[in-house]
Amino acid sequence: MTALQNLAFGLSVVFEPGNLLLVLLGVLAGTIIGMLPGLGPITAIALLIPTTFGMEPASALILLAGVYYGAVFGGSTSSILLNAPGISGTVATSFDGYPMARAGKAGKALAIAAIASFVGGTFALLCLALIAPLLGAVAVSFGPAEYFALMVLGLTAVTSLSEGRLTKGLMAATFGVMVSIVGIDQQTGTLRYTFGRPELYEGVDFLVVVLGVFALAEVLRLALQRGENRQQSVGSLRLGRAELREIAPATGRGSVVGFFTGVLPGAGATVGSFLGYGLEKRIAKDRRSFGRGNPRGLAAPEAANNAAAVGSFVPLLTLGVPGSGTTAVLLGALLVVGIQPGPMMFAERPEVFWGVIASMYVGNIVLLILNLPLIPLLARILRTPRPLLLPLIVVFCVIGVYAVSFSTFDLWLLLLFGIIGFLMRANGFPAAPLILGLILGDIMEVSMRRALQISSGDWSVFLTKPISASLLALATVSLVVPPLLARRAARRATRHPVETDREPVP
Repeated sequence: MTALQNLAFGLSVVFEPGNLLLVLLGVLAGTIIGMLPGLGPITAIALLIPTTFGMEPASALILLAGVYYGAVFGGSTSSILLNAPGISGTVATSFDGYPMARAGKAGKALAIAAIASFVGGTFALLCLALIAPLLGAVAVSFGPAEYFALMVLGLTAVTSLSEGRLTKGLMAATFGVMVSIVGIDQQTGTLRYTFGRPELYEGVDFLVVVLGVFALAEVLRLALQRGENRQQSVGSLRLGRAELREIAPATGRGSVVGFFTGVLPGAGATVGSFLGYGLEKRIAKDRRSFGRGNPRGLAAPEAANNAAAVGSFVPLLTLGVPGSGTTAVLLGALLVVGIQPGPMMFAERPEVFWGVIASMYVGNIVLLILNLPLIPLLARILRTPRPLLLPLIVVFCVIGVYAVSFSTFDLWLLLLFGIIGFLMRANGFPAAPLILGLILGDIMEVSMRRALQISSGDWSVFLTKPISASLLALATVSLVVPPLLARRAARRATRHPVETDREPVP
Protein backbone atom coordinates (compact mmCIF):
# COMPACT_ATOMS: atom_id res chain seq x y z
CA MET A 1 0.00 0.00 0.00
CA THR A 2 1.06 3.59 -0.59
CA ALA A 3 1.56 6.05 2.29
CA LEU A 4 -1.83 7.67 1.55
CA GLN A 5 -3.58 4.30 1.61
CA ASN A 6 -1.86 3.46 4.89
CA LEU A 7 -2.97 6.76 6.40
CA ALA A 8 -6.52 6.16 5.19
CA PHE A 9 -6.41 2.75 6.86
CA GLY A 10 -5.13 4.38 10.06
CA LEU A 11 -7.91 6.98 9.99
CA SER A 12 -10.49 4.21 9.67
CA VAL A 13 -9.10 2.78 12.94
CA VAL A 14 -9.12 6.17 14.69
CA PHE A 15 -12.66 7.13 13.67
CA GLU A 16 -14.14 4.18 15.47
CA PRO A 17 -16.24 5.88 18.21
CA GLY A 18 -14.31 4.33 21.10
CA ASN A 19 -10.90 5.27 19.70
CA LEU A 20 -12.01 8.80 18.85
CA LEU A 21 -13.10 9.27 22.46
CA LEU A 22 -9.73 7.98 23.65
CA VAL A 23 -7.96 10.53 21.43
CA LEU A 24 -10.00 13.32 23.02
CA LEU A 25 -9.45 12.07 26.57
CA GLY A 26 -5.73 11.50 25.99
CA VAL A 27 -4.90 14.92 24.58
CA LEU A 28 -7.11 16.69 27.15
CA ALA A 29 -5.45 14.87 30.06
CA GLY A 30 -2.02 15.45 28.54
CA THR A 31 -2.64 19.18 28.10
CA ILE A 32 -3.66 19.60 31.73
CA ILE A 33 -0.72 17.50 32.94
CA GLY A 34 1.71 19.49 30.78
CA MET A 35 0.54 22.75 32.36
CA LEU A 36 1.37 21.56 35.89
CA PRO A 37 5.09 21.68 36.80
CA GLY A 38 6.27 18.28 37.98
CA LEU A 39 3.54 16.07 36.51
CA GLY A 40 5.26 15.14 33.27
CA PRO A 41 4.05 12.69 30.64
CA ILE A 42 6.23 9.87 32.03
CA THR A 43 4.39 9.90 35.36
CA ALA A 44 1.00 10.22 33.67
CA ILE A 45 1.61 7.34 31.24
CA ALA A 46 2.98 5.10 34.00
CA LEU A 47 -0.16 5.73 36.06
CA LEU A 48 -2.45 5.07 33.08
CA ILE A 49 -0.88 1.78 32.01
CA PRO A 50 -3.10 -0.28 34.38
CA THR A 51 -6.20 1.26 32.76
CA THR A 52 -5.18 -0.23 29.40
CA PHE A 53 -5.52 -3.82 30.61
CA GLY A 54 -8.18 -5.53 28.50
CA MET A 55 -8.08 -2.83 25.78
CA GLU A 56 -7.27 -3.52 22.17
CA PRO A 57 -3.56 -2.77 21.60
CA ALA A 58 -4.34 0.01 19.08
CA SER A 59 -6.77 1.68 21.50
CA ALA A 60 -4.31 1.46 24.40
CA LEU A 61 -1.47 3.08 22.45
CA ILE A 62 -3.79 5.75 21.01
CA LEU A 63 -4.71 6.81 24.56
CA LEU A 64 -1.14 6.82 25.88
CA ALA A 65 0.29 8.56 22.81
CA GLY A 66 -2.39 11.25 23.17
CA VAL A 67 -1.26 11.91 26.74
CA TYR A 68 2.35 12.21 25.53
CA TYR A 69 2.01 14.76 22.77
CA GLY A 70 -0.82 16.53 24.61
CA ALA A 71 1.58 17.14 27.51
CA VAL A 72 4.24 18.50 25.14
CA PHE A 73 1.59 20.77 23.59
CA GLY A 74 0.27 21.97 26.96
CA GLY A 75 3.63 22.40 28.68
CA SER A 76 4.16 25.71 26.91
CA THR A 77 1.36 27.40 28.89
CA SER A 78 3.13 27.49 32.26
CA SER A 79 6.43 28.32 30.52
CA ILE A 80 4.90 31.38 28.86
CA LEU A 81 2.68 32.65 31.66
CA LEU A 82 4.71 31.80 34.78
CA ASN A 83 8.25 31.04 33.54
CA ALA A 84 7.75 27.61 35.15
CA PRO A 85 8.22 24.98 32.41
CA GLY A 86 5.64 22.24 32.78
CA ILE A 87 7.96 19.68 31.14
CA SER A 88 11.62 19.73 30.15
CA GLY A 89 10.76 20.02 26.45
CA THR A 90 9.27 23.49 26.95
CA VAL A 91 12.23 25.10 28.74
CA ALA A 92 13.34 26.86 25.54
CA THR A 93 9.77 28.12 25.06
CA SER A 94 10.13 30.30 28.15
CA PHE A 95 13.16 32.19 26.76
CA ASP A 96 11.00 34.43 24.56
CA GLY A 97 7.50 33.34 25.57
CA TYR A 98 7.70 34.70 29.10
CA PRO A 99 9.15 38.10 28.05
CA MET A 100 6.26 38.40 25.56
CA ALA A 101 3.78 37.74 28.37
CA ARG A 102 5.45 40.33 30.60
CA ALA A 103 5.24 42.82 27.75
CA GLY A 104 1.45 42.43 27.56
CA LYS A 105 1.44 39.95 24.65
CA ALA A 106 0.42 36.79 26.47
CA GLY A 107 -2.46 36.18 24.06
CA LYS A 108 -0.20 36.38 21.02
CA ALA A 109 2.46 34.23 22.70
CA LEU A 110 -0.02 31.44 23.45
CA ALA A 111 -1.49 31.69 19.94
CA ILE A 112 1.98 31.45 18.36
CA ALA A 113 2.78 28.46 20.56
CA ALA A 114 -0.46 26.70 19.57
CA ILE A 115 0.03 27.30 15.84
CA ALA A 116 3.73 26.38 15.83
CA SER A 117 3.00 23.22 17.83
CA PHE A 118 0.32 22.20 15.36
CA VAL A 119 2.54 22.83 12.34
CA GLY A 120 5.51 21.01 13.89
CA GLY A 121 3.41 18.02 14.86
CA THR A 122 1.69 17.85 11.46
CA PHE A 123 4.98 18.07 9.53
CA ALA A 124 6.50 15.33 11.67
CA LEU A 125 3.48 13.09 11.19
CA LEU A 126 3.68 13.39 7.41
CA CYS A 127 7.40 12.56 7.56
CA LEU A 128 6.69 9.67 9.90
CA ALA A 129 4.11 8.24 7.51
CA LEU A 130 6.29 8.67 4.42
CA ILE A 131 9.81 7.73 5.49
CA ALA A 132 9.59 5.95 8.85
CA PRO A 133 11.27 2.70 7.69
CA LEU A 134 14.15 4.57 6.04
CA LEU A 135 14.69 6.79 9.11
CA GLY A 136 14.70 3.72 11.31
CA ALA A 137 17.69 2.44 9.36
CA VAL A 138 19.46 5.82 9.68
CA ALA A 139 18.90 5.86 13.43
CA VAL A 140 20.64 2.47 13.73
CA SER A 141 23.78 3.91 12.10
CA PHE A 142 24.28 6.27 15.07
CA GLY A 143 26.69 4.68 17.52
CA PRO A 144 28.29 6.11 20.68
CA ALA A 145 30.84 8.19 18.73
CA GLU A 146 28.09 9.78 16.62
CA TYR A 147 25.99 10.51 19.71
CA PHE A 148 28.93 12.15 21.44
CA ALA A 149 29.53 14.36 18.40
CA LEU A 150 25.82 15.22 18.23
CA MET A 151 25.81 16.28 21.89
CA VAL A 152 28.95 18.40 21.33
CA LEU A 153 27.14 20.05 18.42
CA GLY A 154 24.17 20.67 20.71
CA LEU A 155 26.43 22.28 23.32
CA THR A 156 27.67 24.77 20.75
CA ALA A 157 24.23 26.34 21.02
CA VAL A 158 25.74 28.00 24.09
CA THR A 159 27.09 30.67 21.71
CA SER A 160 23.56 31.69 20.78
CA LEU A 161 22.12 31.26 24.29
CA SER A 162 24.76 33.44 25.96
CA GLU A 163 23.16 36.73 24.88
CA GLY A 164 26.48 38.27 23.88
CA ARG A 165 28.26 37.09 27.07
CA LEU A 166 30.08 34.04 25.76
CA THR A 167 32.52 33.64 28.66
CA LYS A 168 29.74 33.76 31.22
CA GLY A 169 27.66 31.45 29.05
CA LEU A 170 30.48 28.88 28.91
CA MET A 171 30.89 29.11 32.69
CA ALA A 172 27.16 28.51 33.17
CA ALA A 173 27.19 25.55 30.74
CA THR A 174 30.21 24.05 32.55
CA PHE A 175 28.36 24.33 35.85
CA GLY A 176 25.37 22.59 34.25
CA VAL A 177 27.58 19.72 33.07
CA MET A 178 29.02 19.42 36.60
CA VAL A 179 25.52 19.17 38.07
CA SER A 180 24.63 16.50 35.49
CA ILE A 181 27.36 14.13 36.75
CA VAL A 182 26.42 14.34 40.43
CA GLY A 183 25.66 10.89 41.88
CA ILE A 184 26.90 7.34 41.43
CA ASP A 185 28.97 6.64 38.33
CA GLN A 186 27.04 3.81 36.66
CA GLN A 187 30.23 2.24 35.27
CA THR A 188 32.59 2.32 38.25
CA GLY A 189 30.25 2.85 41.18
CA THR A 190 32.25 5.92 42.24
CA LEU A 191 30.43 8.64 44.16
CA ARG A 192 30.80 12.05 42.50
CA TYR A 193 29.99 15.41 44.13
CA THR A 194 27.61 13.80 46.66
CA PHE A 195 29.27 15.37 49.76
CA GLY A 196 28.25 12.36 51.80
CA ARG A 197 24.52 12.90 51.20
CA PRO A 198 22.64 9.70 50.25
CA GLU A 199 19.93 11.88 48.66
CA LEU A 200 22.41 12.83 45.94
CA TYR A 201 23.38 9.26 45.00
CA GLU A 202 20.83 9.26 42.17
CA GLY A 203 21.83 12.72 41.01
CA VAL A 204 20.00 16.05 40.96
CA ASP A 205 16.56 15.89 39.39
CA PHE A 206 16.18 17.99 36.25
CA LEU A 207 12.88 19.43 37.49
CA VAL A 208 14.51 20.78 40.67
CA VAL A 209 17.09 22.73 38.67
CA VAL A 210 14.67 24.07 36.06
CA LEU A 211 12.02 25.24 38.51
CA GLY A 212 14.66 26.73 40.78
CA VAL A 213 16.69 28.56 38.13
CA PHE A 214 13.66 29.84 36.20
CA ALA A 215 10.48 29.97 38.31
CA LEU A 216 11.81 30.48 41.85
CA ALA A 217 14.51 32.90 40.68
CA GLU A 218 11.81 34.94 38.92
CA VAL A 219 9.73 34.96 42.13
CA LEU A 220 12.72 36.29 44.07
CA ARG A 221 13.36 38.95 41.43
CA LEU A 222 9.76 40.14 41.41
CA ALA A 223 9.51 40.04 45.21
CA LEU A 224 12.56 42.31 45.55
CA GLN A 225 11.55 44.57 42.68
CA ARG A 226 10.50 48.03 43.73
CA GLY A 227 7.76 50.01 42.11
CA GLU A 228 4.04 49.74 41.74
CA ASN A 229 2.37 46.38 41.45
CA ARG A 230 0.87 46.65 37.99
CA GLN A 231 -1.26 43.90 36.57
CA GLN A 232 0.01 42.74 33.22
CA SER A 233 -2.19 43.06 30.18
CA VAL A 234 -3.30 39.92 28.38
CA GLY A 235 -3.34 41.59 24.97
CA SER A 236 -4.94 40.40 21.78
CA LEU A 237 -4.45 36.84 20.59
CA ARG A 238 -5.06 37.73 16.94
CA LEU A 239 -2.04 37.37 14.68
CA GLY A 240 -1.81 39.58 11.60
CA ARG A 241 -0.48 38.51 8.22
CA ALA A 242 2.86 40.18 8.87
CA GLU A 243 3.27 38.28 12.15
CA LEU A 244 2.36 34.98 10.50
CA ARG A 245 4.86 35.65 7.72
CA GLU A 246 7.50 36.42 10.35
CA ILE A 247 7.09 33.17 12.29
CA ALA A 248 6.49 30.90 9.27
CA PRO A 249 10.19 30.30 8.35
CA ALA A 250 11.13 29.77 12.00
CA THR A 251 8.30 27.30 12.43
CA GLY A 252 9.40 25.39 9.32
CA ARG A 253 13.04 25.22 10.37
CA GLY A 254 12.10 24.21 13.91
CA SER A 255 9.87 21.43 12.56
CA VAL A 256 12.68 19.97 10.44
CA VAL A 257 15.32 20.19 13.19
CA GLY A 258 12.94 18.80 15.80
CA PHE A 259 11.78 15.83 13.77
CA PHE A 260 15.22 14.61 12.75
CA THR A 261 16.48 15.10 16.31
CA GLY A 262 13.54 13.14 17.70
CA VAL A 263 14.31 10.26 15.34
CA LEU A 264 17.63 9.67 17.14
CA PRO A 265 17.19 7.47 20.24
CA GLY A 266 18.06 9.41 23.39
CA ALA A 267 17.73 12.92 21.97
CA GLY A 268 14.02 13.68 22.39
CA ALA A 269 11.95 16.86 22.53
CA THR A 270 14.20 18.71 24.98
CA VAL A 271 17.33 18.49 22.82
CA GLY A 272 15.24 19.20 19.70
CA SER A 273 13.78 22.39 21.16
CA PHE A 274 17.20 23.71 22.20
CA LEU A 275 18.68 22.94 18.78
CA GLY A 276 15.72 24.62 17.07
CA TYR A 277 16.05 27.73 19.21
CA GLY A 278 19.84 27.85 18.82
CA LEU A 279 19.64 27.57 15.03
CA GLU A 280 17.03 30.31 14.78
CA LYS A 281 18.99 32.70 16.95
CA ARG A 282 22.25 31.91 15.17
CA ILE A 283 20.93 32.78 11.70
CA ALA A 284 18.87 35.81 12.82
CA LYS A 285 20.07 39.30 12.01
CA ASP A 286 18.47 40.68 15.18
CA ARG A 287 20.02 38.25 17.65
CA ARG A 288 19.89 40.72 20.53
CA SER A 289 16.10 40.68 20.43
CA PHE A 290 16.05 36.96 21.26
CA GLY A 291 15.38 36.38 24.93
CA ARG A 292 13.43 39.64 25.05
CA GLY A 293 10.19 38.54 23.42
CA ASN A 294 11.03 37.70 19.80
CA PRO A 295 8.13 35.71 18.24
CA ARG A 296 10.57 33.63 16.16
CA GLY A 297 12.33 32.59 19.36
CA LEU A 298 9.01 31.21 20.57
CA ALA A 299 7.81 29.59 17.33
CA ALA A 300 11.04 27.66 16.60
CA PRO A 301 11.33 25.66 19.85
CA GLU A 302 7.58 25.05 20.02
CA ALA A 303 7.55 23.57 16.52
CA ALA A 304 10.73 21.63 17.29
CA ASN A 305 9.60 20.02 20.54
CA ASN A 306 6.31 18.80 19.05
CA ALA A 307 8.03 17.53 15.90
CA ALA A 308 10.62 15.76 18.06
CA ALA A 309 7.90 14.17 20.20
CA VAL A 310 6.38 12.64 17.07
CA GLY A 311 9.81 11.77 15.64
CA SER A 312 10.66 9.78 18.77
CA PHE A 313 8.02 7.26 17.67
CA VAL A 314 10.20 6.29 14.68
CA PRO A 315 12.80 4.28 16.64
CA LEU A 316 10.07 3.04 19.00
CA LEU A 317 7.78 1.59 16.32
CA THR A 318 10.32 0.58 13.69
CA LEU A 319 13.16 -0.72 15.87
CA GLY A 320 11.68 -1.27 19.31
CA VAL A 321 14.21 1.25 20.67
CA PRO A 322 12.81 4.06 22.86
CA GLY A 323 13.85 7.53 21.74
CA SER A 324 13.21 9.20 25.12
CA GLY A 325 12.22 8.47 28.69
CA THR A 326 8.55 8.76 27.80
CA THR A 327 8.75 6.40 24.83
CA ALA A 328 10.63 3.95 27.08
CA VAL A 329 7.51 3.83 29.27
CA LEU A 330 5.40 3.50 26.10
CA LEU A 331 7.56 0.54 25.07
CA GLY A 332 6.70 -1.12 28.36
CA ALA A 333 3.01 -0.42 27.73
CA LEU A 334 3.25 -2.03 24.28
CA LEU A 335 4.81 -5.15 25.75
CA VAL A 336 2.10 -5.27 28.43
CA VAL A 337 -0.64 -5.38 25.78
CA GLY A 338 1.22 -8.03 23.79
CA ILE A 339 2.83 -5.94 21.02
CA GLN A 340 6.50 -6.34 20.11
CA PRO A 341 7.58 -3.20 18.21
CA GLY A 342 10.14 -3.64 15.46
CA PRO A 343 10.56 -4.01 11.69
CA MET A 344 7.83 -6.68 11.52
CA MET A 345 5.25 -4.43 13.12
CA PHE A 346 4.31 -2.95 9.72
CA ALA A 347 3.19 -6.34 8.44
CA GLU A 348 2.01 -8.05 11.61
CA ARG A 349 0.09 -5.26 13.36
CA PRO A 350 -0.64 -2.52 10.78
CA GLU A 351 -3.75 -1.37 12.68
CA VAL A 352 -1.56 -0.46 15.67
CA PHE A 353 1.20 1.25 13.67
CA TRP A 354 -0.98 3.27 11.30
CA GLY A 355 -3.75 3.76 13.86
CA VAL A 356 -1.33 5.51 16.21
CA ILE A 357 0.10 7.70 13.43
CA ALA A 358 -3.37 8.73 12.26
CA SER A 359 -4.50 9.35 15.86
CA MET A 360 -1.66 11.82 16.32
CA TYR A 361 -2.81 13.83 13.33
CA VAL A 362 -6.42 13.86 14.58
CA GLY A 363 -5.14 14.67 18.08
CA ASN A 364 -3.17 17.67 16.79
CA ILE A 365 -6.35 19.08 15.25
CA VAL A 366 -8.25 18.45 18.50
CA LEU A 367 -5.49 20.19 20.50
CA LEU A 368 -5.65 23.26 18.27
CA ILE A 369 -9.45 23.43 18.56
CA LEU A 370 -9.28 22.97 22.34
CA ASN A 371 -6.45 25.38 23.07
CA LEU A 372 -7.18 28.41 20.91
CA PRO A 373 -10.55 29.19 22.57
CA LEU A 374 -8.97 28.68 26.01
CA ILE A 375 -6.20 31.24 25.44
CA PRO A 376 -8.13 34.27 26.83
CA LEU A 377 -9.07 32.24 29.90
CA LEU A 378 -5.55 30.94 30.50
CA ALA A 379 -3.99 34.34 29.96
CA ARG A 380 -6.08 35.79 32.79
CA ILE A 381 -3.51 34.25 35.12
CA LEU A 382 -1.43 37.36 34.45
CA ARG A 383 -4.18 39.55 35.91
CA THR A 384 -3.70 37.91 39.30
CA PRO A 385 -2.28 40.47 41.77
CA ARG A 386 1.39 39.92 42.51
CA PRO A 387 0.92 39.28 46.28
CA LEU A 388 -1.31 36.34 45.31
CA LEU A 389 0.49 35.18 42.14
CA LEU A 390 3.99 34.81 43.61
CA PRO A 391 2.95 32.50 46.49
CA LEU A 392 0.94 30.43 43.98
CA ILE A 393 4.02 29.95 41.79
CA VAL A 394 6.02 28.87 44.86
CA VAL A 395 3.27 26.41 45.80
CA PHE A 396 3.27 24.94 42.27
CA CYS A 397 7.05 24.55 42.40
CA VAL A 398 7.01 22.90 45.83
CA ILE A 399 4.20 20.51 44.90
CA GLY A 400 5.83 19.66 41.57
CA VAL A 401 9.20 18.84 43.14
CA TYR A 402 7.83 16.99 46.17
CA ALA A 403 5.44 14.92 44.04
CA VAL A 404 8.40 13.49 42.09
CA SER A 405 10.59 12.30 44.98
CA PHE A 406 8.67 12.89 48.24
CA SER A 407 11.95 14.23 49.60
CA THR A 408 12.31 17.38 51.69
CA PHE A 409 15.98 17.45 50.65
CA ASP A 410 14.86 18.22 47.09
CA LEU A 411 12.93 21.21 48.43
CA TRP A 412 16.15 22.59 49.92
CA LEU A 413 17.84 21.97 46.57
CA LEU A 414 14.98 23.87 44.90
CA LEU A 415 15.65 26.84 47.17
CA LEU A 416 19.41 26.59 46.52
CA PHE A 417 18.98 26.63 42.75
CA GLY A 418 16.46 29.45 43.07
CA ILE A 419 19.09 31.56 44.84
CA ILE A 420 21.73 30.49 42.27
CA GLY A 421 19.39 31.51 39.44
CA PHE A 422 18.68 34.86 41.08
CA LEU A 423 22.39 35.59 41.59
CA MET A 424 23.15 34.56 38.01
CA ARG A 425 20.62 37.06 36.67
CA ALA A 426 21.85 39.80 38.99
CA ASN A 427 25.43 39.32 37.75
CA GLY A 428 24.71 38.89 34.04
CA PHE A 429 25.07 35.09 33.76
CA PRO A 430 22.51 33.58 31.34
CA ALA A 431 20.53 30.68 32.80
CA ALA A 432 19.83 28.88 29.53
CA PRO A 433 23.40 27.49 29.03
CA LEU A 434 23.23 25.96 32.51
CA ILE A 435 20.13 23.99 31.54
CA LEU A 436 21.71 23.02 28.22
CA GLY A 437 24.78 21.65 30.00
CA LEU A 438 22.58 19.77 32.46
CA ILE A 439 20.58 18.11 29.66
CA LEU A 440 23.48 17.15 27.42
CA GLY A 441 26.24 16.52 29.94
CA ASP A 442 25.19 13.05 31.08
CA ILE A 443 24.37 11.80 27.54
CA MET A 444 27.67 13.17 26.24
CA GLU A 445 29.73 11.51 28.98
CA VAL A 446 28.07 8.11 28.58
CA SER A 447 28.47 8.21 24.78
CA MET A 448 32.13 9.25 25.00
CA ARG A 449 33.01 6.45 27.42
CA ARG A 450 31.20 3.79 25.38
CA ALA A 451 32.95 4.93 22.22
CA LEU A 452 36.36 4.76 23.94
CA GLN A 453 35.59 1.31 25.33
CA ILE A 454 34.73 0.04 21.85
CA SER A 455 37.91 1.57 20.39
CA SER A 456 40.14 0.41 23.29
CA GLY A 457 40.84 3.98 24.32
CA ASP A 458 41.66 5.29 20.85
CA TRP A 459 40.44 8.91 20.68
CA SER A 460 40.70 8.94 16.89
CA VAL A 461 37.42 7.01 16.79
CA PHE A 462 35.61 10.36 16.87
CA LEU A 463 37.43 11.55 13.75
CA THR A 464 37.61 8.38 11.67
CA LYS A 465 33.85 7.87 11.46
CA PRO A 466 32.33 10.13 8.76
CA ILE A 467 29.15 11.13 10.64
CA SER A 468 31.02 11.83 13.88
CA ALA A 469 33.77 13.80 12.13
CA SER A 470 31.22 15.88 10.18
CA LEU A 471 29.24 16.73 13.32
CA LEU A 472 32.39 17.73 15.22
CA ALA A 473 33.47 19.91 12.29
CA LEU A 474 30.07 21.63 12.33
CA ALA A 475 30.38 22.08 16.10
CA THR A 476 33.78 23.72 15.72
CA VAL A 477 32.54 26.08 13.01
CA SER A 478 29.38 27.03 14.93
CA LEU A 479 31.37 27.71 18.10
CA VAL A 480 34.26 29.66 16.57
CA VAL A 481 32.73 31.58 13.65
CA PRO A 482 29.92 33.58 15.38
CA PRO A 483 32.24 35.27 17.94
CA LEU A 484 34.72 36.10 15.17
CA LEU A 485 31.99 37.65 13.03
CA ALA A 486 30.67 39.61 16.02
CA ARG A 487 34.16 40.92 16.77
CA ARG A 488 34.65 41.86 13.13
CA ALA A 489 31.32 43.71 13.09
CA ALA A 490 32.28 45.57 16.28
CA ARG A 491 35.56 46.71 14.72
CA ARG A 492 33.76 47.98 11.64
CA ALA A 493 31.27 49.85 13.80
CA THR A 494 34.16 51.46 15.71
CA ARG A 495 35.99 52.51 12.55
CA HIS A 496 32.87 53.71 10.71
CA PRO A 497 30.38 54.99 13.26
CA VAL A 498 26.88 55.63 11.90
CA GLU A 499 26.26 59.33 11.64
CA THR A 500 22.83 60.70 12.40
CA ASP A 501 21.42 64.19 12.38
CA ARG A 502 18.47 63.31 14.58
CA GLU A 503 18.10 65.00 17.91
CA PRO A 504 18.72 62.76 20.89
CA VAL A 505 15.68 61.58 22.76
CA PRO A 506 15.52 63.37 26.13
